[in-house]
Formats: sequence, C-alpha cells, structure tokens
Amino acid sequence: MSDAVHTISAGGIAATIKADGAELCSLKTADGLELLWQAGPAWPRHAPWLFPIVGRLTDDRLQHRGRSYPMTQHGFARDIRFTWLERSAEACVLQLTDDETTRARYPFAFRLLVSYRTTADALDITIKVANPGAELLPASFGGHPAFNWPLLPGQPKESYRLIFAEPEPAPIRRLTGGLLRQQPEPTPIKGRVLELRERLFDDDAVILDQLASRSVRLVGDAGPALELAWDNFQQLGIWSKPGNVPFVCIEPWRGFASPIGFDADFAAKPGLMQIAPGTDETLRCCIRVAHGNSSDSCD
Repeated sequence: MSDAVHTISAGGIAATIKADGAELCSLKTADGLELLWQAGPAWPRHAPWLFPIVGRLTDDRLQHRGRSYPMTQHGFARDIRFTWLERSAEACVLQLTDDETTRARYPFAFRLLVSYRTTADALDITIKVANPGAELLPASFGGHPAFNWPLLPGQPKESYRLIFAEPEPAPIRRLTGGLLRQQPEPTPIKGRVLELRERLFDDDAVILDQLASRSVRLVGDAGPALELAWDNFQQLGIWSKPGNVPFVCIEPWRGFASPIGFDADFAAKPGLMQIAPGTDETLRCCIRVAHGNSSDSCD
C-alpha cells in the first residue's frame, strides 16, 4: 500500500487522495470519466484544502499578541504531508497536527482531521478542526476543488451553468490584490442560475458571503452533472483562471480574505471560527455524480 496516495471506491465513483495536503487528486465515475482537473501547468493543483486561512492576509503577515508571523495565501496545510490514520477500500482518514514548523507561522495548537468515504455515486468528506490547546483557536477552513469544465469532453464550456438550491439575490464580493473589497457588487446570479462564461472571472473570484444555499449543481446540456453540498460552511467562492483554462472551482469556505485595510490582531479578523479549548468544529461536504434533471441529492 502506497504511503503517497490511496484510492477508495464503493463500487461506483472512485476517489484518489494524496497524503500531501490530504488532497483529492482524482474523482472518476463508474465508467472511468475523470471529473477533477488534473493539475495542469495553468494551475498545478487539484482540490487543495485551505487552512488556517482562506485567501490572503494583509502583507501576508499574521499578527498575534504584538508579534508578526509569515502566512502566505490560503495557509500551509495544502503543502504539508498528512498522516494516514485509517485506510480501507471505501474510506480513509488523514491527520495534521501542529509542530515546531507550523507554530513558526501560526502560534496555535490544532488537530485537523480529513475523512473521505465513498458511496455508489458520491464522495462524502468530513473535516474536524480541534483545539487541544489552552487558548482560543482562531481559524478558517475552505475547500478549493477544481472540476473539469466541460465535464464531458467536447461539450462547449458556455453550455454549463451552476444551479443553486435556493435563490441567491444578495450582492457578491470581489478581491483586489487578494484582499476583500469593502463594497459589495450586484450578483451575476439570476434567481438560482449562474451562467458560466469565461469573462465572469476577469475580476478574480465570485464570492458569496451571504449564502442562502447549501448545495449547487454544475450542469451542462449533455453528459453528467455534479452536485456539491455542504454543512457548516458559510461562504462560497467560484473561480477559474482567465485564459480559457478548462476548470471551474466551486469552493465552500468558513472564512474569507482579510478586508482591505484590516491590519489588527488575527483573532479579530472577520469570518473566523473561534474554537474554545478542548472543543472542535465539524464541517462536511459531499460531491455526487448526478444528471441535470435528477431530483436526487447528497442529502
């Protein structure tokens, strides 16, 4: 059994997970269709986990109790090898804990568990962020999965759309230099539908910070659809790299980038989880292969 990767399947969808970053690196249908972006030169990742921050901090520095710590965009978990706790044919669990290296960037005790489990047509993921320390743990956590766009090779990208479970009339947020702009902008979502177009991402990610839905579907005019559902995540980012790159990221977040002008102690940053000593936060998401007109869901 390889220490680097592990593939799980319950007889249908198959998922491959790397120890590095506990990152999902392949998601295939029962007939072998790859649904996940394969980390090409345009963006060399698949579906990284964002911890202990989502987005950027001002000047890429974390301020805490009068000290400054280097903290680059999206944090460090995606670049560290996790430890396998469990591996079976249908599931696996990985763990990351604080050590001398992480405390040089993030001066807090933590225990991060990422659990994957397959069913016939879905991948269920559970994340637990635990605080084994003696002080409050301020943290964010986010997903960043990149799905092939189009899902079915040969289909036009413009035939795809996101269909939300609920209407999403609230304004969206955008970024400047990786930081959250102060002023919201009108949403491009019409009712429950966001038509996916290349120019949508000319101004970086579309950020829903007043999210009504708990699931969304990536649907084209032909081929499979994907549903992404979540629990205890509170924001959603949607992003693709400009330049006709064939992926779209659908990103459930618990937290977001620092607002422009924010330069206070990290614990006061908007959007953070505040995890008391001896407690934890549990977040869940589910990726399911569906059909555009199917009424099935991860629920």
